Amino acid sequence: MMTTISRLLPVAVAGMLATHSWLPSVYAADAGSPVVKINEATAKADVEVESLRGHISVLSGSGGNIVVYASPAGKFIVDSGIAVSRDKLTAALNSIGPTPLRYLVNTHYHWDHTDGNAWMQAAGATVIGSPMTFKHLSETTRVKDWNYTFEPLPREARPSIVVAGSKTMRFAGETITMRNFGNGHTDGDLWVYFKHADVLALGDTYWNGYYPFIDNEHGGSIDNAITWANKAITASSAHTLIVPGHGPTGNRASLTSWRDMLVAVRKDIAMLKRQGKTREEVVAAKPTAQYDKRYGGFVIDGNFFAKLVYDGLPR
Repeated sequence: MMTTISRLLPVAVAGMLATHSWLPSVYAADAGSPVVKINEATAKADVEVESLRGHISVLSGSGGNIVVYASPAGKFIVDSGIAVSRDKLTAALNSIGPTPLRYLVNTHYHWDHTDGNAWMQAAGATVIGSPMTFKHLSETTRVKDWNYTFEPLPREARPSIVVAGSKTMRFAGETITMRNFGNGHTDGDLWVYFKHADVLALGDTYWNGYYPFIDNEHGGSIDNAITWANKAITASSAHTLIVPGHGPTGNRASLTSWRDMLVAVRKDIAMLKRQGKTREEVVAAKPTAQYDKRYGGFVIDGNFFAKLVYDGLPR
């Protein structure tokens, strides 16, 4: 039950990401960036609402998945999506219930999870994030793998509550815990756990059914991604609903299968790197081939994922 950008441009954007990931470390023009293409596709995409349990829903179609806990006291939201979806997101939020926005957690700094911060804050949400998310949203940030330079968000759109390690809030009958375990997908990830509903929102530390983007430039690595997946597997049960940053809502079994893929690809690429293979030689060896059909259908194809894993491994 998901209408996402993955249905609009998986092949085109995957090709662009693969191309731009090989650019030299210079400030290139942004016009051909996959960020631009994703924004254009998102402006045309519908936003769909999936009801989970415990008054929690998932909104898909505006970049990363958006989790909403809707209570009579207001809405507690995880991630804000891409700003071009504002009108559609507003309609979707109103369809869940009439109560105002109260809190917004950014799972990390990437624009497809934070671009809507400004309008959601203006609508009443207090923004929460990690120290590194606050830092990246406060300064100009270049992501070479995307061939794009992000300008700082307005001060009011940055987190005003900063979570360095762990924070638990009790809000409208629900106990909500935000946690950081060090570097993961980026240098500032948070997961958000709704205790009574038993729903765990992992942001981009989990991409259900897809190869993940790993932000090696800003603290991420394949080893960190595996560590976070292991933490989530340990913290969850067979009953837990696990919401990824991208892809359908999953569970412990789907997360475990995805983690196993990460471990297997990392093992094969590490072996090739120890043999002295260059990045180009490793990508040409197709170390992800057995997984490409299952996980390669979104914006990260097997070649680009192999490059990300290679770059994140120690020399």
